[in-house]
Amino acid sequence: MRHSFFCIDSHTCGNPVRLVAGGGPLLAHAPMGERREMFLRDHDWVRKALMFEPRGHDIMSGAIIYPAYRDDCDIAVLFIEVSGCLPMCGAGTIGLVTAAIEEGLVKPREPGKLSIETPAGRVDVTFETSGNHVDSVRLFNVPSYLHEADVEVNVPGMGRLRVDISYGGNYYAVVEPQENWSGLDGMSAADIVGCSQRLREALADICDPIHPDDPRIRGVHHAIWCDRPVNDVSDGRCAVFYGEKAIDRSPGGTGTSARMAQLHAKGHLAVGSKYRHESLIGTIFEGRIEADVNIGAYQGILPSVGGWARVIGHNTIFVDDRDPLAYGFQIR
Repeated sequence: MRHSFFCIDSHTCGNPVRLVAGGGPLLAHAPMGERREMFLRDHDWVRKALMFEPRGHDIMSGAIIYPAYRDDCDIAVLFIEVSGCLPMCGAGTIGLVTAAIEEGLVKPREPGKLSIETPAGRVDVTFETSGNHVDSVRLFNVPSYLHEADVEVNVPGMGRLRVDISYGGNYYAVVEPQENWSGLDGMSAADIVGCSQRLREALADICDPIHPDDPRIRGVHHAIWCDRPVNDVSDGRCAVFYGEKAIDRSPGGTGTSARMAQLHAKGHLAVGSKYRHESLIGTIFEGRIEADVNIGAYQGILPSVGGWARVIGHNTIFVDDRDPLAYGFQIR
């Protein structure tokens, strides 16, 4: 049997986003958190076939649009990544909004605005257009917070590191320059991947954060290595690690949110402040702390993140049962 998927490919500040516009599995009408579980249980082969090699690659990310369950949302979205079905993806949101608006897949109830139901909660979006093109997107992300500060962990090959665990739609280990890590200068992509893999593995034995409002969101699966900016207009630079071998080419939407939540909790960034976050390739997201908020027993922030995406092509992908590699592979 051959399955056919029509995809609109884009990139958000350099990071790929594949929007599945046709062929995605039908899911029961339910809250997006429940639909995420349905997809993982019954249809995860779709994610692997479209994200893994030979149809994808180590940093592939994507999304599938569904009708919203919530009355206050225009659409719902399922994020499909090499690392799984994430609760939230900022770069993915910017990419899917750009592609969906430019290709006419979505008609907003209010011009220039969308409300999106994600597995992590409602995310409001504003976007600016010129003609038929989306120039920029700003997402008002889910509440973000510093879960635990100054966690000490022994990382093979690096020694003892002190990291903060922060949430911005996914949980991150936030690493800043210190005695056993001098910063991003001089590090290759392979160095960042290897250090991140060892850090995540070491943290798994001592740290398992659980979201106070949704226990299905748990565990540190991402790392963000933070350093001084290279660009004069930036406030900070980062390398976001996810999946098995992926480094985000953008500054990361949930990563920028987690970073701002960490900086705010430590008294370095006030409500109303902007934080221009630079990626390894020099692209920039403009973060902003919109307000204070409580998340269970934690104090956090309501962050927003602005960036841009560009549609780069239409892609009809076949997944044929006769193909020995129909459902993808990863080299570890």
